[in-house]
Amino acid sequence: MTDVRALAQAARIASRELACLDTSRKNEFLIDLAREISSREGEILAANAEDVGAARAAGLDEAKLARLALTPKSLAQLSDGVRQIAALPDPVGAVVKDYEVPSGLRVKRIRSPLGVICMIYEARPGVTIDAFALCFKAGNACLLKGGKEAARSNALLASLARGVLARHKLPEAATTSITGLDREAMRDLLALDEFIDLVIPRGGHELIRFVAQNSRIPTIQHYQGVCHVFVEASADLDLAVRICVNAKTSAPATCNAAECVLVDTRVASAFVPRLVRALGDAGVEVRGDEEVILLSGGGPHVRAATPDDFGREFLSLTLAMRVVDGLDEAIAHIHRYSSGHTEAILTRDQAVADAFCTRVQSSCVLVNASTRFNDGYQLGLGAEIGISTSRLHAFGPMGLEELTIQRFVVRGEGQTR
Repeated sequence: MTDVRALAQAARIASRELACLDTSRKNEFLIDLAREISSREGEILAANAEDVGAARAAGLDEAKLARLALTPKSLAQLSDGVRQIAALPDPVGAVVKDYEVPSGLRVKRIRSPLGVICMIYEARPGVTIDAFALCFKAGNACLLKGGKEAARSNALLASLARGVLARHKLPEAATTSITGLDREAMRDLLALDEFIDLVIPRGGHELIRFVAQNSRIPTIQHYQGVCHVFVEASADLDLAVRICVNAKTSAPATCNAAECVLVDTRVASAFVPRLVRALGDAGVEVRGDEEVILLSGGGPHVRAATPDDFGREFLSLTLAMRVVDGLDEAIAHIHRYSSGHTEAILTRDQAVADAFCTRVQSSCVLVNASTRFNDGYQLGLGAEIGISTSRLHAFGPMGLEELTIQRFVVRGEGQTR
């Protein structure tokens, strides 16, 4: 049986060394890690193919299979993301504020590592590298509890990282892949608040609920993405068709894929038939309200929406669609059904765009761009440990700064109180 307490304790000890590493040493390690990922592509893909084959045989659904699979392209992005992290400024030690108080004390607020971060995630083996590389650059140790469906991929990627750590004479306990825990052992892990500073669950509703209900450690939830696109009356309709199709089809099993399109009634008659036709050509099933059904003329890929289709994360080539009466009704719909992840507005009216961005308080709001851009890699963070839908400490893609805290360093000249 895995001794999670011993692993967490070792991670705590490693975190103290990582917190003091020079930036140059961290960057040298990350560049070497990126090279190692590229050089062992065949080995990684072979392990992943075994995971995918076993998962398919076990009946894993297509959305999870899509998230489980690695490809030469995704591995190239994985190694490139590690290089991006190496190239980013080191947040550790950055002075956020520097001021003097009336007593004469010099006060600095400085970014420092969180300590030990435990990631609990499903299906996505790339998280093993993304999470570790981000934690490492930000001076944190990490415990990585991946799902059993990705056991071979996760174990190989973690072993690869530990090998590079050893080569650089760095503590191998900086990252540990934990496999094979039953629910009771998971509860034991989630009780180790003396060693672990933060737990980040990333996966389905059941996993996140289990972690939130059983953890004695603070958690940041990376919950479902019920993402909306609002096509406003002034939108460029050619651009809107292209963006809506991309937001749904480029990676339908991801949390930043669009799940609902809202169309302003003033352009609905011109736009709905075009979009429904384009979505049908892309293999998307549309679940529309009465007006969408009427305007589209129906068809084999169009169904009447049920109340449950709004506010639903399909994670597949299925999209809800509704006609709304302008900005206020679109925002009211988003406030009711959104998970706070990502929303986009397509418009040529700057005032409307500004109002949407102010009134919609999701983790990322986009104007005239696909929801798929709410991603740490795409937003210049190098990678992300996930997209937080919690409104505490971090909100949205979590990069390096979100893996640090601010603490006070105060210098005096003998002041007493």
